[in-house]
Amino acid sequence: MAADAIASVPGLTTCSAGLRDPRVRGRCAHELLDIRAITWLAVRGGADDWPEGEVFGRTREEWLPSFLRLPNGSPSRDTFRRVFGLLDRAQSPTCPFHWTQALHGATGGNVIALDGKTARRSFRENKGLGALHRVTGWATGSGLTLGQVARAEKSDEITAIPERLRLLAVKGGTVTSDAMGGQKEIASQIRAQRGPYVLASKGNPSGLERDMWQLLGDELEADVPAPKGRLHEAHEKGHGRVEERTCRAVEIPADHPRRSIRKDSGTLVVLTSCRIVGGRETWETRLYISRHKPKAKASATAIRQHGSIEHAQHGRLDVTFGEDVRRQQDRTGAANLGAVRRLALGLLRQEKANKCGRKNKRLARALDPKYLLTVLANAKV
Repeated sequence: MAADAIASVPGLTTCSAGLRDPRVRGRCAHELLDIRAITWLAVRGGADDWPEGEVFGRTREEWLPSFLRLPNGSPSRDTFRRVFGLLDRAQSPTCPFHWTQALHGATGGNVIALDGKTARRSFRENKGLGALHRVTGWATGSGLTLGQVARAEKSDEITAIPERLRLLAVKGGTVTSDAMGGQKEIASQIRAQRGPYVLASKGNPSGLERDMWQLLGDELEADVPAPKGRLHEAHEKGHGRVEERTCRAVEIPADHPRRSIRKDSGTLVVLTSCRIVGGRETWETRLYISRHKPKAKASATAIRQHGSIEHAQHGRLDVTFGEDVRRQQDRTGAANLGAVRRLALGLLRQEKANKCGRKNKRLARALDPKYLLTVLANAKV
């Protein structure tokens, strides 16, 4: 095998660039790059935990040395578990996402949705271990995860989002977040990185939501026709429901008290939806603060795209990778493996040659190693 054989799969080396090996030098039977590479390949090939990763490695032990060193064969499940539990969970997930950030820049998509997902079976009540919560930055256009921060509790999302943002290039895109992300610290971090945003204000403890409801009331009482571009309506029908959505963009006056706290938050976005399912009507109105100019259609599109993270990322992580049923109490190992799953999910979407579903794509990769490597080799910028 040539010394640079792994260069034929550029993403694998990109994902390990600069990663520190936490093990004692000279006492390791397996190279770190080999362990990580087999894990990435195994997850793309249908493995969802360490025992399945071991099966993948042992089954493909004749093929893997064509581009990996493997001085002592493929690692065991305990080696995978131990090494991924030792890797820095702040640094290790960052490495693969350098790759997806580059892919995102090449494939386009200008809405970055920030949202959290809780691993429901990762808690252990008798030891006081809360469920693992991950906050990810997800490009709605390309379907790529751009970064991840793992926390022990969902309440830590407020501190996790600014940490995640520092690792993302948000200039030129629109950052969206649900109510948990609508804090002034998060808006300030996005502004510092010269990015626009549309952030929900529901339940904001600073009184922002109350002030915005007052501003909306004043706007409606004035009974003045909305200027051009500040009102947008949409109608959808399908799957047994009818939905009407109205988006209103209201300019926040320059002398409004909130502008002294959030100087660049110049637009209030009001989204009202009416759903009719089985003859029953339900109404909902949500408020957002935006750094964009008051353009209703663009704001409505960004909010709509943010909602796609629930089914296009969170739902598919559960359906395709069975993430919610995995009992992983090791916080570091679970966070690092979760990052691999999110990277794999994005690459599954990028691969267009095979038209079957994501689960079938994983099966095809497991059965045909040449196809697996082709997909990886083609996922480059």
